[in-house]
Amino acid sequence: MSKPVKNLITDTYRRKFADMEGTVLIDIRGVEANDVNRLRAALAQKQIKITVVKNSLVKKAIEGTALANLERLIDGPSAMVYGDSPVIVARELVIWAKQIEQLDFKGALMEGTVFGPEQFDALSKYPTRAEARAQAVQIILSPAQNLVGSILSPGRKIGALVKAIEEKLEKGEEIKKAG
Repeated sequence: MSKPVKNLITDTYRRKFADMEGTVLIDIRGVEANDVNRLRAALAQKQIKITVVKNSLVKKAIEGTALANLERLIDGPSAMVYGDSPVIVARELVIWAKQIEQLDFKGALMEGTVFGPEQFDALSKYPTRAEARAQAVQIILSPAQNLVGSILSPGRKIGALVKAIEEKLEKGEEIKKAG
């Protein structure tokens, strides 16, 4: 491959991966072309892309970027799989790995943390950023909800008592003094 072509490919990788903070690296060697096409099509419907990369060129392209820590995992035939979140990508790939036995996980990078192939299943079980935010909001709001419930509880009890007295009076029943 000529130097201008290599530079063109490296620049393409730089532009494509410039804003990414995480990705998943897989090896699709040995996977039948029809299976790869099904995988690509299914992932594309979920806004997940697969790019088969030339190792030396992608290593050069990710130097000094958020993906730089991924360099140590790039060895042999590699494809980068990326979308909104490496967690979402990992979840989808775990599902597909059950259908395509030859699909190998090389690792992943999420917010600077490298996950090896043995940690891939654990990554797929992490909450996404949106899920983590929702959990944090729930944790923050929970004490406030309990406080509001505690404050309103005596009022509800008094309201129920007044309602019961009102109903007895409407029926013409006598109200007896307690205790």
